[in-house]
Amino acid sequence: MKKLGDFMAETAVSVEDLKVKFPNEKSFLFKDFSLSVTRGEKVLLVGPSGAGKSTLLKILAGIIPNSVEVPMKCTDCKLPNRYGYVFQDPDSQFCMPYVDEEIAFVLENTQIPPDDMPTLIKKYLDDVCLSLPDIHTKIDRLSGGMKQRLAIASVLALQPDVLFLDEPTAMLDEEGTKQVWDTVMNIASDKTVIIVEHKIEQVFDFVDRIIMINSEGSLVASGEPEVMVHQCKYLFSQYGVWYPSVWQEKLKNDKQCVEVLLPEVTIQQLKGYKNKKELIRVEEVTVNRGDWVVITGDNGSGKSTLLQALAKLIKTKGEISYSMNNDSNYYGYMGYVFQNPELQFITDTVYEELAFSLRNSQLSNDECDRRIMEQLNIFQLDHVKEKHPFQLSVGQMKRLSIAAIAITRPQILLLDEPTFGQDAANTFRMLDYFASLHRSGMTILMVTHDKNIREHYANTEWKIRDGMLTDARRLYETDYHSDRMGVRQSVMGT
Repeated sequence: MKKLGDFMAETAVSVEDLKVKFPNEKSFLFKDFSLSVTRGEKVLLVGPSGAGKSTLLKILAGIIPNSVEVPMKCTDCKLPNRYGYVFQDPDSQFCMPYVDEEIAFVLENTQIPPDDMPTLIKKYLDDVCLSLPDIHTKIDRLSGGMKQRLAIASVLALQPDVLFLDEPTAMLDEEGTKQVWDTVMNIASDKTVIIVEHKIEQVFDFVDRIIMINSEGSLVASGEPEVMVHQCKYLFSQYGVWYPSVWQEKLKNDKQCVEVLLPEVTIQQLKGYKNKKELIRVEEVTVNRGDWVVITGDNGSGKSTLLQALAKLIKTKGEISYSMNNDSNYYGYMGYVFQNPELQFITDTVYEELAFSLRNSQLSNDECDRRIMEQLNIFQLDHVKEKHPFQLSVGQMKRLSIAAIAITRPQILLLDEPTFGQDAANTFRMLDYFASLHRSGMTILMVTHDKNIREHYANTEWKIRDGMLTDARRLYETDYHSDRMGVRQSVMGT
């Protein structure tokens, strides 16, 4: 890592006196904001969810306002000539239906001869460790993590001078995250890199400067990583930004206990299919009422597919038996939160989205309103309740998708990567909320790559490998359960 004084004076990207105000918003997102990044510098942007980090990245790249019309003004702005941008949502940047065609499209636009393309396509896929039996695979059949790898590979094919990375590893497991950042570090040693990333421990030694903005889009601190963490640690805590010791501090006095009760879901000889192809298989397993199950495995192993099978969202064979204690009302019995929150939204405002979830609840209007306001507060969405869901940041959209399902108080809650795109404050607020639901007896099944949730919250782990549940075990020694009541029932029958 270089010292800030080591860089040449040449500026790669800059903006001065930036003012941004979205339509129908009362206040500015950025006002008189200035930032300059020198050529070759590696910069990490941090701040709370919804602070405008992704918006700022798009402005620095010139996507706003050149491609996306957003009212903005600045006294001066220097944009890069040749850049690559990895979006927070990888689906938003794909142009072609197949993996190889996506990278070929980029190579064609950079005037690479067709005969050279197959070798280069393989190289860029290898660079991001995206291994496929057939590279002519439809993109919509990839897992979220695989899509993120493909998005990075297609950007690397541009050979950009400036890289803009908006949470490029958010859907990747720990090993995949390390592989991607190792790749970026290897290919970007001479490039300017501007990063938005919550998992800062992976890039801490790579970046030269950390820039922190608050929820109003104001610059509150800027400096070398070591200096920022030691001298501005209170700001990391105040604005809910991840830092290396935040999990240990969170868990220091945060122990609870949960009692395992009766069987809730019994699965036998389950097979899940998409397009007539078997994608997931479970021989035999039982979930007890009040369990908190984490489903782990490599990207593309079948974790999300298993949740979809349990929620009856895909065709299945075999037996799934549920303990339906609410008059067989399947609607109220199980709640499912997709990995991609945009798949769930059907109304025009955040408030209406929550209200729609309660339309069949038979609750009074006053109770519905109380629950809605409670969810808005818990998930830090009260200030955006009149916004359209698609106007939210990715982190806010994810919180809304969870709030809209959890508000119905299902007996079983299925969560696909619920902490994706969240800062530390919102992650811990969300986990505290899940823990309160868990203590009340709710059963939780959660796909996650976060080992801290496995170690400190869950009481059961299912491991998926190559489309099969290979291991299901009780986690005896977690912070959530250690030195507390023993577990009295087995979770699996494999």
